[in-house]
Amino acid sequence: MPSLIDVVLHPERNKPSPEPLRVSLRPLVRFGIVVWAVVGVLVWGLWFFGGKVPGTAVWTCAAGVVLGLIGLGMVHRRGWR
Repeated sequence: MPSLIDVVLHPERNKPSPEPLRVSLRPLVRFGIVVWAVVGVLVWGLWFFGGKVPGTAVWTCAAGVVLGLIGLGMVHRRGWR
């Protein structure tokens, strides 16, 4: 095993990094959107019926859904270039 000094001074001697895996992020982003939507409905119900939930929690969930949709559009547009 090479010493730390050899690794720092001679990085070309290291093994090359493996190629990154090509995975689809669409299912992950969709799952996140669904989770934000479900939690948003639950929080809205608690807030609407007088629970001790701040109104900002509803807007946080709405922002999560909107940002998820923007992310889904970016993943779709990016594709497999």
